[in-house]
Amino acid sequence: MDVIEVVPRLHLFRFPVGQAYLWDDGDELTLVDAGTAGAGQELAGAVRALGRHPREVRRVVLTHFHEDHAGGAGEFAALSGAEVYAHRLDAPFVRGERPGPDPVIEEWERPFYAEAQKRLPPRPVEPVLPDVVRELTDGDVLGFGGGACVVAAPGHTDGSVAFHLPHHGVLFTGDAVAASPVDGQVMLGVFNLDGERALDSFRTLASLESDVACFGHGDPVVGGASAVLSAAVARYQ
Repeated sequence: MDVIEVVPRLHLFRFPVGQAYLWDDGDELTLVDAGTAGAGQELAGAVRALGRHPREVRRVVLTHFHEDHAGGAGEFAALSGAEVYAHRLDAPFVRGERPGPDPVIEEWERPFYAEAQKRLPPRPVEPVLPDVVRELTDGDVLGFGGGACVVAAPGHTDGSVAFHLPHHGVLFTGDAVAASPVDGQVMLGVFNLDGERALDSFRTLASLESDVACFGHGDPVVGGASAVLSAAVARYQ
């Protein structure tokens, strides 16, 4: 796993598939997404390498239920004592109560989806699931980043959310938006459950005031993120 400073207060943790982010409020930390099942120890090691203790991570906030974003949440929560949060529509899948729906794969996405599946590490026989998942809804405000606004971003999954930190101009989009691994171009996220709803969510996120945009896949935009997202979504008109 690579650890990259995005801006002061914010680090990116990059896995072979997907990535997570660590936000630093000084007296406490917040983890945005948590990698695949089995990633808990690796995340804890990354936090320690930054000179902090895993128990300083007070919450794990999940953008959606997919394995490469939520799989490590239970193990890391057990190690750190952090609370786990997810949108109410995705929370049952994070808790393991039932499997979540598969994405609708477009024909052009099939080779990329197959490659992504190959890169996922083997799922543990008995993955650690969160004991409790606190449920979020659109418009909730969480106690990090000067007040993190929960923004519904359905389409990738029904319960996909973004986290907007207006005080700092930071936006975590999850897989609603991505940056291409080929040329870095900002684009609509792939492997969606509902492409039209996903595009509507892209428009919503592009309308938010943000200077830094952090995606579930690909390099963040640092500087003028609102303009970059607005230009990207305009290509889909």
